[in-house]
Amino acid sequence: MGENALPTFAEALRVYLKIALYSFGGPAGQIAVMHKYVVEEKKWLGENRFLHALNYCMLLPGPEAQQLVTYIGWLLHGRRGGIVAGALFVLPGFLAILILSIIYALWQDVGFVQGIFYGIKPAVLAIVIGAVIKIGKKALKNEVMVGMAVLAFLAIFFFKITFPIIVVAAGLIGFIGGKVWEDKFLVVKGHADVRGSEEGLIDRLIQPIKPSLSTTFKTAVFWLALWLLPVALLALTLGMENIFTKQGFFFSQSALVTFGGAYSVLAYISQKAVETYGWLQPGEMLDGLGMAETTPGPLIQVVQFVGFMGAFRFAGYLDPVLAGVLASVLVTWVTFVPSFLFIFTGAPYIEQLRGNKSLTTALSGITAAVVGVVLNLGIWFSLHTLFKQMGELNFGALHVPLPEWGSVDWGAVFITVAAMFLYFGIKWDMLKTIGACVVIGLIIKLLVVNPGL
Repeated sequence: MGENALPTFAEALRVYLKIALYSFGGPAGQIAVMHKYVVEEKKWLGENRFLHALNYCMLLPGPEAQQLVTYIGWLLHGRRGGIVAGALFVLPGFLAILILSIIYALWQDVGFVQGIFYGIKPAVLAIVIGAVIKIGKKALKNEVMVGMAVLAFLAIFFFKITFPIIVVAAGLIGFIGGKVWEDKFLVVKGHADVRGSEEGLIDRLIQPIKPSLSTTFKTAVFWLALWLLPVALLALTLGMENIFTKQGFFFSQSALVTFGGAYSVLAYISQKAVETYGWLQPGEMLDGLGMAETTPGPLIQVVQFVGFMGAFRFAGYLDPVLAGVLASVLVTWVTFVPSFLFIFTGAPYIEQLRGNKSLTTALSGITAAVVGVVLNLGIWFSLHTLFKQMGELNFGALHVPLPEWGSVDWGAVFITVAAMFLYFGIKWDMLKTIGACVVIGLIIKLLVVNPGL
């Protein structure tokens, strides 16, 4: 591919596959991987174009990293590119969690798998820390943006203000701030303001296409039908009390309220899965979360584990493993198809508005807030990796996480230090770092902590 030619579909496909296989570490790590390949190395998108797309995806319910790679694929090769990029991003995690779910359901004693997880989690922690630093450097270009990131972090970490409220507040501050202090808020610039090194191939070679209402309507009808018709058919053929019908409706609903990443909805899903439906036993959600955190793909893929276990336990006349596999496909389908609906209907309008300064300053505010939110996820992940027990001090609306210092997991601390050295010190890539940490984790877990496993 020349410097003035867009990548071929085959070349883009290879990059999407790399992104999918390297997409460990939750949204922070996944977005950093995309940024590395499509902005830094390939220069397909400019910095501002990337952040503009990211901000739109952060506003949507559902997995923002999967939506972002779908958006990138759509920019490069239209709907075909978006479908392939978005589907590939989910596939490795789907297969990994399916295999782990089968092992978990059949044997429960997953000491070897626990050893793998034990090594992976600290490695992922190092990757997330690196991603937060990298994204922060790109987005926080002045003291006002830094201040907004800090406020967003304090709001969600200590006061548990929900992500949609933070986004709306940050957008309003950015919108108003742009009117009175434009030079501080016009950070994520539109296509009219992109220059030089900030340009990507798409900025130079692709002009925005004016969106059509009729095309938007047809697109929306197609993806709505693809999403909801299977659920309706299950209800008509199997009845409302069937396990697959219940899961189809429940996870379709969950897909619409997953604002701010998976963590924002996991408590709700866990409560319903345990107390209302009996799909999981108490504590099993954490096992599923461990699977999702340490396999490629979106963290919300944990819903696949929930669906598998529910169908495995309420299989009826089906083989339990077959029921779990079918539920895995169904739950994944109704969780991710809405993302394609949101991108293919909304992205053309978002692209059309890239030169709008009011929208741009609002998105700049949201970008800064997103850094604070991602930092919150990184610290949450750190605390739950390095400490076996967590408490909390409450002072009215203020909530202070309080780790039990006597529960420090020194093995996890050791692996984290090793991961930091490998990843930041000698600049190993993600997969080599994770592989080394898995070996250390297995040694500690199986030979030191539980030699009888």
